[in-house]
Amino acid sequence: MAQKNTPLKETQHEAFVFGKNNYRLLLLSIALVVLGFILMIGETDIYEFKKIVLAPIIVLAGFAVGFVAILKKPAHNN
Repeated sequence: MAQKNTPLKETQHEAFVFGKNNYRLLLLSIALVVLGFILMIGETDIYEFKKIVLAPIIVLAGFAVGFVAILKKPAHNN
């Protein structure tokens, strides 16, 4: 039977799925969503501007930033 000449171990550097900026945007989006939910909590007036207008806008902005972070193509510098 013929033997195949295969290298023992080839170490290939596998790149991450996203680039560095994509991960930063994902972390920013998580922080925005958490900030929005923190603004929603509290024991003051339930119909306060901060709770019914500002916080949902911040949460939606966080989801939008996450969406952009996923769809943005990473910049590869060769």
